Amino acid sequence: MKIDYAKVNDVIGEITMVVEESDYADKVKKQLKEIGKKHAEPGFRPGHVPAGLIEKKYGKAVKYDEINKLVGEAIFDYIKENKINVLGNPIPDKANAINDDVKEFTLKFKVGVAPEFEVKIDKDLHIPYYNIKVTDEMVDRQDEALRRRFGKQEPGEEVDATALVKGVITELNEDGTVKDGGVVVENGIVAPQYFKSEDQRNLFVGKHVGDSVVFNPAATCESNPTEMASMLNLPKEEAEKHQGDFRFDIKEIIVLKPAELNEEFFKEAFGDNVKDENEYRDAVRKMIESSLTGDQNYRFTIDAEKAIRKEVGDIELPDEVLKEFLISQNEALNEENIDKEYDQIRSQLIWDLEKDKMLNALEIKVEEADLQNTARLMARNQFAQYGMTNVPDDAVEHYAEEILKDEKARNTIYRQTSDMKLFNAIRAAVSLDEKEVSVDEFNELFRAEAAAENA
Repeated sequence: MKIDYAKVNDVIGEITMVVEESDYADKVKKQLKEIGKKHAEPGFRPGHVPAGLIEKKYGKAVKYDEINKLVGEAIFDYIKENKINVLGNPIPDKANAINDDVKEFTLKFKVGVAPEFEVKIDKDLHIPYYNIKVTDEMVDRQDEALRRRFGKQEPGEEVDATALVKGVITELNEDGTVKDGGVVVENGIVAPQYFKSEDQRNLFVGKHVGDSVVFNPAATCESNPTEMASMLNLPKEEAEKHQGDFRFDIKEIIVLKPAELNEEFFKEAFGDNVKDENEYRDAVRKMIESSLTGDQNYRFTIDAEKAIRKEVGDIELPDEVLKEFLISQNEALNEENIDKEYDQIRSQLIWDLEKDKMLNALEIKVEEADLQNTARLMARNQFAQYGMTNVPDDAVEHYAEEILKDEKARNTIYRQTSDMKLFNAIRAAVSLDEKEVSVDEFNELFRAEAAAENA
């Protein structure tokens, strides 16, 4: 087999393959022999079918399959051995054909080639880095949230925004009288803070034990059958039939008493490192700063991408070849819609090429230990979403191992880890123009961009 490669231009090449009979004849013969061993034909048992009959019936299909397989393997081996940085897959020429009466074939393939360019990541490149200022007001809000999280429920005098209300729930007629044979829940319980209707929530706030409230269970949850069933102690299909008013006779109010600022609370919230109120507020401030680091770093990735793309400038791609490849791989794409879809795909492809270039230039590699660290971080973040901030290390380790066993999750973690290591390296290599901003100023950066995109 003869294979030649010629450049059409800087980003498109053409591979020409000459396939001779000697390249595929033995493979075809072997495959036909295997078919003869296994297939029966009328009047013949498997293994006893004449070779001529097998060749006449299956020869063309086997020849076609074997040549296709041979060509596919050869072209990819050639690309690998010659280190051609191909984008997508080779596109066969429309004139390619494997004819039954021809023994030698000349096949051509068009290939898109990654462009040559340079990405400089050094101190000459200036990228903004926004530090969000942590205010006393932010510390106060976080303090309130922590004290509520570690607070205790106890009987209360008045329904407040976080109270649980217990009592008897009785169904009413339209005129407000008790409905004969209506629903009565002796041990009813509601949590007005979770009502979807503010009007219904306000009916309870400020009430006391012994008070009665006329409310509409369906209105509290937008007629969600599951929530109504729970509130009225009925099957879902039955509960959703009761759309009218009910009376709630309050028997007990349970309120959340925030934790007091004492050593027990400090230890629950931050362990043994915090002993007094000053250390506690410092710890709260650091907690907030730590939580904002992810947002600050995410903003840096956006600004870094902008700066690097601008520095590199426009990059030529084998657009037509890539469009043909994408259409061949995706049934939803065709000649009519590919131009519209390709713009976004092209932009992402360029950035992926630039990232690969930087990963190589900065000698960044993702090791198994890096994946494990990211999985542990992911595990801790997921625990933290449920208020579990002091999860034992062995529980985190076990959960991280389970995450990495899932192939899809592992691929996601690999991409996240690669990006994390890359942007950490970029941040260390470039000149950071650090700016302190308020939360509102920080959020305005995103709002301004969204407005510009939608303009």
